Amino acid sequence: MALRRGIYKTPAQLRGMVEPGRITAAMLDAVRGLIVPGTTTLQLDAAASAVVRDRGALSNFQMVRGYRHTVCVSVNDEVVHGIPGERVLEPGDIVSVDAGAEYRGWNGDSAITVVVPDPGRPDLVAEREELSRVTEGSLWAGIAALSTAGHLAEVGAAVQGHIEASGHDYGILRDYVGHGIGRKMHESPAVFNYRVSDPGPEVRPGLAVAIEPMVVIGSDTTYVGDDGWTVSTVDGSAGSHWEHSVAVHDGGIWVLTAPDGGAAGLAPFGVVPTPIV
Repeated sequence: MALRRGIYKTPAQLRGMVEPGRITAAMLDAVRGLIVPGTTTLQLDAAASAVVRDRGALSNFQMVRGYRHTVCVSVNDEVVHGIPGERVLEPGDIVSVDAGAEYRGWNGDSAITVVVPDPGRPDLVAEREELSRVTEGSLWAGIAALSTAGHLAEVGAAVQGHIEASGHDYGILRDYVGHGIGRKMHESPAVFNYRVSDPGPEVRPGLAVAIEPMVVIGSDTTYVGDDGWTVSTVDGSAGSHWEHSVAVHDGGIWVLTAPDGGAAGLAPFGVVPTPIV
């Protein structure tokens, strides 16, 4: 009978995940400042690729069969899995970048959303910035919930609760969810961004997960484009994607893909992250 590999990692294994998390954060930091009018999505990919090479790591996205790029770049009605190319960013675009690094056999995975300024359309920019703000806030609400949760489903309930409390009738993608992370970028268990009846696995030291709410202004119904990757909204409404990789350890939680371990994002929730030792 085949043995099942558990989802919980040893302290030494969690320590091995710290550096790939830092590299992933550096990739997104390099990209963030380039999200301006006139930049191509392929240029964003190149900036992230340079960081991966300089840090002696690999793009874990390129380890996914059929995917050749370092990051995913999704613009406007594209929510996730957009392929970098010759598309030129324009004022008012809402841009999500998803990045990941593998270093010495361990993985990091994170995503950010940035709205390109457009002085001529302040209402559009404000609408999209609010979407991004609420989505990022729901991510931190989910991470904060992880710090005290008994079971993983409490994370999704916190994410959905934060979005509902915003007062907006946003859609939460149902077909795409977060995941465990470790030796592979995508591992068990699934991390839902909404309430589910199954409590899910126990939250205890050794659990490492990527929490990644994907939220849209309109309907959560999506389709995959002809490229076989890009996930867009059917109604054409804009989307936002935020993600962090998080470890639960003996001392508490640590956001692996945040340079400060998540201190700033968790402060409004009264949660103080603790480094992995």
